[in-house]
Amino acid sequence: MTRPPKGIEGKLSWLALFTTTGTLVCCALPIALVTLGMGSAVAALTSSLPFLITLSQHKTWVFAISGLLLATGWWATHRNRQCPTDPALRAACEQAARWNRRILALAIAVWTIGFMAAYLALPIARWLEG
Repeated sequence: MTRPPKGIEGKLSWLALFTTTGTLVCCALPIALVTLGMGSAVAALTSSLPFLITLSQHKTWVFAISGLLLATGWWATHRNRQCPTDPALRAACEQAARWNRRILALAIAVWTIGFMAAYLALPIARWLEG
C-alpha cells in the first residue's frame, strides 16, 4: 500500500489543529467550567498547568496567530493542486487531501468555539440580560 504524500498541506493542517486546541484549552474550557459551577476545577487546572494563565493573558495573540495558521492551512489545502496520473499514487494523493480537509474543518470548528467563548459569550449574555 502506498503512503500518502506528506506535503505542506498536511503539516499546516496538523499545526493549525494543535494551535487551535490551545485556544480552546486556554479560553473556552475555563469559561465553560465556571459557567457549569465548577470554579474549583478551573483553579485545580490552572495550578496544575500554569502555562494556561500565560496563554489566557495573551489570548489576542494566541487567537491571531492560530487564525493566521488556519487561513494559511485553508489556502494550502484548497489551492489548485494536481495529483499524479499514476492510479495508485493518485488514490493516495486524493485520500491525503480528504484527510487534510477533515483535519482543517475540525481545527476551524475548535477555533470558532474558542473564539465564541472568549470574545462573544459575555457580551451576548449581558445583552440578553439587559
